[in-house]
Amino acid sequence: MVKDGDRIAVAISGGKDSLLLSKLFQELKRASRTNFEVVFISMNPGFNPANLNNLKKNLKHLNIPCEIYDDNICEIAEKIAKDYPCYMCAKMRRGSLYTKATSLGCNKLALGHHFDDVIETTLINMLYAGTIKTMTPKVFSTSGKLELIRPLVYVKEVDIIDYTKTNGICAMN
Repeated sequence: MVKDGDRIAVAISGGKDSLLLSKLFQELKRASRTNFEVVFISMNPGFNPANLNNLKKNLKHLNIPCEIYDDNICEIAEKIAKDYPCYMCAKMRRGSLYTKATSLGCNKLALGHHFDDVIETTLINMLYAGTIKTMTPKVFSTSGKLELIRPLVYVKEVDIIDYTKTNGICAMN
């Protein structure tokens, strides 16, 4: 998944999954013989001050240098799609992260989706959309400029929760 010359943006939402992913990439970079670069980004979609402070506290605790940038997509999604703002917000969040990663010269964007997310997505698509679709561990963006990777797809949420508790992380929900 990681090759020589890659420049990977790790997206940090502030939740337990992305915080673990960030730490794992930091350790992989430290211990790997593969020559790659990693940058950590977090989009602030309009977090309340308590959640933003919690994110900063966790990043400091984990010693993760992260660029937090503002992109008030929550407000925009609410205006555009009053009946289904969650779908619109998720779509806009992905677009914002793609744009940021590309602007930083990255060829990969790592997201913290885990095993339980894959199962949930599969079931939602089957039960509500009548299709058999799910998240894949890696896929190219529609522009083809950025590869989206999900290194945690085989990690169960219970193990991520255990890591969070063991390491004193107070993740956002």
